Amino acid sequence: MMLVDGHVQGVGFRWWVRGEAVGLGLTGYAENLNDGRVRVVAEGPAEGVDKLLALLEEQPSTRRRPGHVTSVTWDREEPVGERGFHTA
Repeated sequence: MMLVDGHVQGVGFRWWVRGEAVGLGLTGYAENLNDGRVRVVAEGPAEGVDKLLALLEEQPSTRRRPGHVTSVTWDREEPVGERGFHTA
């Protein structure tokens, strides 16, 4: 699970995350939180999850990431068997 802080709501950020995650063969979701952050849950091969994390943390973004990320905190959790990658 990754918590992304910054200007990441209302700018297409979740859809960008979805596109990157699907391209990496990951499942899960990206959702807006009431405090302005976005929660990203990604399951799949460790190298894909690590790549997504690196894309979220990359400063400045070379992948035309919408919005502006100021910080990413993360924690590895046991997979729960997500299907597809959706936004909430």
